[in-house]
Amino acid sequence: MSDNNNPFANLESKFKTVPNKPKKEKTPIDFKKHTKSFITILVVFVIAVIALANIYVVKEGEYKVIRQFGEIKSIKDSPGLHMKIPFVQSVTTIPKYQMNHNLSEAEINTMDKRRIIIDNYAIWRVVNPKDMISNAGNIVNASSRMEEFIYSVVRSELGQLNYNEIINDENSSRGSLNDQITQEVNELLAKDKYGIEVVDVRIKRTDLPEENEQSVYNEMISDRESVAQKFLSTGDADKRRIEAETDSKVIQMQAAAKKEAALLVAEGDAEAARIYNSSFSKDPEFYSLYRTLESYKKTIGEDTMIIIPSDSPYANILSGYLE
Repeated sequence: MSDNNNPFANLESKFKTVPNKPKKEKTPIDFKKHTKSFITILVVFVIAVIALANIYVVKEGEYKVIRQFGEIKSIKDSPGLHMKIPFVQSVTTIPKYQMNHNLSEAEINTMDKRRIIIDNYAIWRVVNPKDMISNAGNIVNASSRMEEFIYSVVRSELGQLNYNEIINDENSSRGSLNDQITQEVNELLAKDKYGIEVVDVRIKRTDLPEENEQSVYNEMISDRESVAQKFLSTGDADKRRIEAETDSKVIQMQAAAKKEAALLVAEGDAEAARIYNSSFSKDPEFYSLYRTLESYKKTIGEDTMIIIPSDSPYANILSGYLE
């Protein structure tokens, strides 16, 4: 292809005419000059990492135990930032808040020789981390010792009660029993200086072993029937007593009423007789006639036939002749 027909000919000629620029030589890095700066930065970085790694935070509701070569150096319980000595001290955390511990089910004997299964739980907390670590070692061991004390006290206290006193809600003494168990367990923990405190111990469930369950249920049914029969007998006796007392009062009231009525009737009859005597004494003939008529009224009925002389006084009265 000729240069006249090549559209890139001018461009090629221009590039060919551009002179080549001389290349600059790179200056080698002087590591010796910057070694001091690198070491300073590295030291600062290491110190910052070590410082950050040895800063610890004390939160609300926890203890921080600082140990130095395994020995407890201090205990922090106030919230905030603190720093430990690197490579010499270590920090462990112990909870300060209340914790719930479910005890294993235990089988005990009551005072009436019944075997029952008790399921308890306890609310507890660490009050002296140093004593707890010195005598128990850790939280797990401390809770195990607490459980042993609770089981011992519960077995002793429930062994002094009958089965019905434990399971019967009406006669139950669980409230005071729980307080008593809590107090005794705390006394044992304080005596051995375990550094923990039991806030509350509660009985969640009382149950019977499977082999004794049916026999105890039958005995409970029999006891309830006996109590029911006792109540029925007492009720019947009270009923008969009340009925007898009521009948006696009714008889006394009726006798008193009859006596009072008889007195009133007697007084009325006496008053009537007095009035009759006073009235009839004024006209004896009228009284004689009245008595005669009264006698006829009582002796003569509807079917009575009387034959009297026509000139008798009674016939004259009946005929209307009063003179």
